[in-house]
Amino acid sequence: MKAMVITGFKPVEENPLELREVARPIPGPGEILVRVKYCGVCHTDLHTVEGELAGVCLPRIPGHQVVGTVEQCGPETFLFRKGDRVGVAWLYQACGQCRFCRSGRENLCLQSRFTGYQVDGGYAEYLAVPENFAYELPENFPDEQAAPLLCAGIIGYRALRLSRIRPGEKLGLYGFGASAHVTIQVAAHWKCRVYVFSRSPEHREHALALGAGWAGKPDELPPDKLDSAIVFAPAGEVARLALRAVDRGGTVALAGIYLSPIPELDYGRELYHEKCLRSVANATRQDGAEFLKIAADVPVRTEVQVYPLAEANRALYDIKHSLINGAAVLRID
Repeated sequence: MKAMVITGFKPVEENPLELREVARPIPGPGEILVRVKYCGVCHTDLHTVEGELAGVCLPRIPGHQVVGTVEQCGPETFLFRKGDRVGVAWLYQACGQCRFCRSGRENLCLQSRFTGYQVDGGYAEYLAVPENFAYELPENFPDEQAAPLLCAGIIGYRALRLSRIRPGEKLGLYGFGASAHVTIQVAAHWKCRVYVFSRSPEHREHALALGAGWAGKPDELPPDKLDSAIVFAPAGEVARLALRAVDRGGTVALAGIYLSPIPELDYGRELYHEKCLRSVANATRQDGAEFLKIAADVPVRTEVQVYPLAEANRALYDIKHSLINGAAVLRID
């Protein structure tokens, strides 16, 4: 099968992905083989190919926002049949037995594995995955528009929950890429007033078009104190700016898997009055199921820019340089 493979870590400007012919995976017990139609391109993929995330063994096929159909069912499978439409997300597997899994926090499982990171992902024609970690997808989303829901959407939803935002409150979004452009739609559905912070004038305009009540640069203070904020930008300095913008008792949720160092905080100015700074680590299958139902009810509309599989390096370059409004998606021909 054809796949875009990481053979060495280097800046995306140097084309770290190579188009190769590799062996098609064989589904084992409890697994299904998915024929990939589209795969979303995520900031996590960018951090992976550029070597900013530890623990990646090469060669590796990235990609964890996969939409396709079941091509083959392995032994001991019963949830899907050949031809069923499915989605595959970041969480590939969890043990189900540890204290985290048993308490509904499988996203923190010490034996968890992640798609496109510890196992091969969706920048390929086929992907094998445990069937109980695959999702049924809402029928009202075309394949290419469904792909960003599987990470950008799910992690944005978990970040909303962990930010402790409540309907009608004021929410700040720092960075306005794929995840934020989905998250703002859910927040608006909850009647939140959304304030967007981005370096990109195009992204600020995009946010206003999607219903933001205000848009400015990350170092600007909004016209009102925020109840909660979510930081999507991978810059530690932005976390400090968000803490300054939230009101007493407010929460700042850090939604990225990677963040540059956070500068020293001024306790009195940036943390006192019971402000809370917390990370968002992965997502559970329950998060995914809840979000996909909400996305269909809203309904969320993803805006996508589609690239051929062979142009995955260009898609990652465009993400790195904020050249996309919405989400990048690979078409697997």
